[in-house]
Amino acid sequence: MRSFICTVACLLALCHTTYAQTITKGQVIDALTKEPLYGVNIRATQSNTGTISGADGTFNLPATIATDSLVFSYIGYDAQKKPSNKGNLLVQLHPSSNQLNQVVVSASREAAVRTETPVAISAISKEVLLETKAASLEQVLNKVSGVYMVNLGNEQHTMAIRQPIGYKSLFLYLEDGIPIRTTGNFNHNALIEINMGALRNIEVIRGPASSLYGSEAIGGAINFITQAPAQIFTARLQAETSDKGYRRTDFSVSNTFGKLGVYVAGYYAAQRNGIVEHSDFDKLALTLRADYSFSNRTKLISSASLVDYKTDQTGGLDSTRFYSKEYSSLHTFTYRKINALRLRTTLEQNWNTQNSTQLTAFYRNNAIGQNPFYAIKNIKDNPLKAKGEINEDAFQSYGLIAQHKTLFPFLNAQLISGISADYSPATYEAELTEIDRDATGKYTNYSQTGTLLTNYSVDLLNTAVYTQFEINPVERLKAVAALRYDRLDFNFDNHLQPGAFTGAPDEKNGFKSLTPKLGMTYDLGKDKGVYANYSVGFTPPQITELYRGVQVPTLKPANYNNYELGGWISFANTRGYLDVSLYQLDGTNEIVSVRLEDGSYENQNAGRTRHRGVEYTLKYAPVENLNFRFSGTNARHTYINFSEKGMELNGKEMATAPRFISNTEVVYKPAMVKGLRLGLEWQHMGKYYLDAANSEKYNGYDLLNARIGYTIGGLELWTNVLNLTNELYATTADKYSYGKSYRQGAPRTIHVGVGYTFGAKAN
Repeated sequence: MRSFICTVACLLALCHTTYAQTITKGQVIDALTKEPLYGVNIRATQSNTGTISGADGTFNLPATIATDSLVFSYIGYDAQKKPSNKGNLLVQLHPSSNQLNQVVVSASREAAVRTETPVAISAISKEVLLETKAASLEQVLNKVSGVYMVNLGNEQHTMAIRQPIGYKSLFLYLEDGIPIRTTGNFNHNALIEINMGALRNIEVIRGPASSLYGSEAIGGAINFITQAPAQIFTARLQAETSDKGYRRTDFSVSNTFGKLGVYVAGYYAAQRNGIVEHSDFDKLALTLRADYSFSNRTKLISSASLVDYKTDQTGGLDSTRFYSKEYSSLHTFTYRKINALRLRTTLEQNWNTQNSTQLTAFYRNNAIGQNPFYAIKNIKDNPLKAKGEINEDAFQSYGLIAQHKTLFPFLNAQLISGISADYSPATYEAELTEIDRDATGKYTNYSQTGTLLTNYSVDLLNTAVYTQFEINPVERLKAVAALRYDRLDFNFDNHLQPGAFTGAPDEKNGFKSLTPKLGMTYDLGKDKGVYANYSVGFTPPQITELYRGVQVPTLKPANYNNYELGGWISFANTRGYLDVSLYQLDGTNEIVSVRLEDGSYENQNAGRTRHRGVEYTLKYAPVENLNFRFSGTNARHTYINFSEKGMELNGKEMATAPRFISNTEVVYKPAMVKGLRLGLEWQHMGKYYLDAANSEKYNGYDLLNARIGYTIGGLELWTNVLNLTNELYATTADKYSYGKSYRQGAPRTIHVGVGYTFGAKAN
């Protein structure tokens, strides 16, 4: 009997030991992007054991109780509870709708919680990108408070963030933290070069960001973050069409093979026979990204983006044609074409828990060719003739960015420091054309003359060093101080005889700037807090401002001082969220076109401007599956000490500067019809002056957009009705000496699409 009892006891002990060694394995990924989630907290509810996920999202956790459950929690994501088992778990966490938990990278070049970031920054999530089904970027960017991206047709655009609607180099556009164009060669249409089909999310910094990213980040910086490879096989194919001649096809494929992850995505879009005569376009965009993990501490990220784009080009409408909806074009041959290639490789090294380094090398090859409508000039003596030009602006870039981050054991302090260098040889060539007109005034034909109007090359070298220090001097208070030194050198070589149009003589020019930033956030507890920020921004003269049509370069950089206060609060058990920012942005030495005594014009640094405003976003979910968002900005943009074209403008409001812009959206996802989403969006544009003299106003507009989507399994169907009420409106309106010009907005347009996603399901 004693022998039997001993045998049973040994068997029970063996069983207990075996069970205690049972391990739950699995992987945690983002439910939308299928990227691995590193650092997810995984806790067993009964056995009090836990772990965190590794760099590839995997985890191993001993389970000692058969009925145990695992809770997965991660900042910025909704927590999930899963039963433990002996097999492999695939856990897909969904991003949280509570903006307090958003993780952003653009404000510090490193991942940080939104509430610890003392700048006005907003993130457009993958979910918003997927549900909006934007045919052009303004359809998502205009959801952000303080942002108005102007649609000029066929993805052409300009921007207004803490600035009037304009075309100057006051905004910085980034792809994964790297400017998509070189400093000194700004183009207001630069976002044509973005592959919308390969985006993970978009981050918008409002106000100067020069202390980290350098010049041109004055009104704001927009960082387009590309999708990382998925940990499991996933693929998507979708097609879209509209009743106004728009066609688009998107695709993406991604998977990870051992240590190598690959992501490929792109789209082809085309417009034929739209509402405006001579307005066709074609665009092909492709992105390839490969991530290779040498170890848990070392990772290599490489990506390539290619854009091939061409559009017919036509100008705005005069008052008569605009209000009578007469959308014929005087142009039959004008065009814009863009070829852009960007390559980058980033080596990430985590030396230990306190130190990490990033080293990025990048290359850009960019060419913009034009037969521009705005360069056409009529010949007074012959009404059947005109003159114009064909031009090409091209550059290549070779760049390097090195950054190191150190965490200190005291007061949660950290130091981020970096250096960068960007060498970009650029060329510009313009040739005179002769143009034929018919009796109605339409430009029907052109011929090249072989006469060069402009022909120069410029070597641009942009070097910089920057540092940012963060510390928690007392509990709940975080302070940030940043400083950046930039130097931009131009080596200008005019291949023509210098003159009033052909440009300046050969010249070497250099600009330098020291830009600081000081900020703090204070956590008031119970999901509310405040922040303050002082930052400086600068923008040097652009190549064309400095040398084209200029006999002696004399321009200086424009400088801006930004003062900002803001705060946030979550309420109604986190079902509601309010974010508010107040700012004052003062500009000096702005570059303007000034009329001289002989009637000619030249670029000069002149005067001071002031931009004041309040930006706010309110989100509220009154019941489950019903979400409301209101984003708005009230602003005044005024001249403090300014003259333009011989006119004193002190105290006047700046032209094309609306006082109020808002975007409101309601999205309903009924529980009784799983996979259905219904959305209604209202875009409001307030009144603004058409000219700097404040003589006339454009009354603005109101647009309604409706979006309906349905997903079942991997199949998705959607319909977007843009401008639901068929409003007559202009995306921008201007007044010139010859009259008014309106960029007509599209009438009611119906987009219909279908997509299918292939991929694994969560356990």
